[in-house]
Amino acid sequence: MTSRERIITAINHKQPDRCPIDLGSNGQTGMNVSTLYKFRKALCFDEYRLNVQEPFQMLGEIEEDVRCAVGGDVIGLWNTDSMIGYKNDNKKKWQLSDGTPVFMGSKFEYDVTEKGHTLVYPQGERCAKPSVCMPPGGSFFDSIDHFDEPFNMDIGEDDLTPLEDFKNDYSVATDEEARYWEQKSHELYEGTDYAIMGVLGGAGLGDVALVPGPSLTHPKGIRTIEEWLLAHVLFPDYIDEVFTYQTDIMLKNLEIYKQAVDNRIQVIWVSGTDFGTQNGTMISVDMFKKLYKPHYRIINDWIHQNTEWKTFYHSCGCINDLLDDFADMGVDCLNPVQFSAMEPKGMSPAVLKEKYGDKFVFWGGGVDTQKTLPFGTPDDVRREVRERVDILNRNGGYVFSSIHNIVAEVPSENLIAMYETVLGKKLV
Repeated sequence: MTSRERIITAINHKQPDRCPIDLGSNGQTGMNVSTLYKFRKALCFDEYRLNVQEPFQMLGEIEEDVRCAVGGDVIGLWNTDSMIGYKNDNKKKWQLSDGTPVFMGSKFEYDVTEKGHTLVYPQGERCAKPSVCMPPGGSFFDSIDHFDEPFNMDIGEDDLTPLEDFKNDYSVATDEEARYWEQKSHELYEGTDYAIMGVLGGAGLGDVALVPGPSLTHPKGIRTIEEWLLAHVLFPDYIDEVFTYQTDIMLKNLEIYKQAVDNRIQVIWVSGTDFGTQNGTMISVDMFKKLYKPHYRIINDWIHQNTEWKTFYHSCGCINDLLDDFADMGVDCLNPVQFSAMEPKGMSPAVLKEKYGDKFVFWGGGVDTQKTLPFGTPDDVRREVRERVDILNRNGGYVFSSIHNIVAEVPSENLIAMYETVLGKKLV
């Protein structure tokens, strides 16, 4: 099978010739650029300054030599703008604290504090307050509060202005963006045999990475994570109005995206909102059904009625109690399948496959990135990967990836053990 045939077979719940693999098709299946730099060296590939594909999480661009080496079957159709609000054109030289040399966007503007924190300005605008921060010795950024005035949580509900507050967070795609999607989708579809992940995004309802507005110069409204979560109880109509507006913009962008890429993509990345913690859901099931599910259903229904694409949803944590609703609202591909949080609550790989194997394509779940991959031995990695693949890849409906991105300081020998186990052959 070609890679595209392999993925199409798997996402239609049929058994492919081998387990499909994803490395770097989107912002949840990538590799930290520092780890990627060392991994390339372990694979005996040329060393050079790497492009950062996604600067918020500092994910390195997976190039053809690495993708081929690990048996990658999916490639991402990424957007041009980064989560920090500038075009990711990879023109500015920079390096991480461990010395890894990288290229960032030309409008990557930052300061380093006396204590070693790297503060980055949204859209490269120094007239604004920094919107993301990397601590000393860190390897990725976190959103930080950078509003001009704090929100008054004692305000009366009639005085809330959700549409005014979030009007700059979401926008209809420009002609330039549409032309880029069209050109790039043709290039990837006709120039490679990879399956294509359309990394459109835009429907991450209430994504706590985005609520503070890392791409905005002057965010307004409810922007701290604590106040945002409180607003679910105190101001549910405010939350619903924001989601309704976001959904309306998403539907318009889906129409543009469909015209631009047609069915050259096989999967569309829809949402990266986390609903789970290490022990349970972040909000109640009833609240999810009331505030989130209706909007997601509208989006998924449009995709399924107008395209051949499969929908891709990411949610970390223990989301066992939401899986029936995820299936009901039209989620096709479920990522990252965090068994370290799900299994203690009764959702082992075998139980998940048995109960939901005909409903979801499990995209991830291949190895624990909190313990096994960074801290285990190569034999530990091989054992866990083999167990997961044997269960999840049975009868298709599975794409191998680690549980979320491969973080900094993961030993290259563990990465080699991981991919060799899936492929059943040596990498080097």
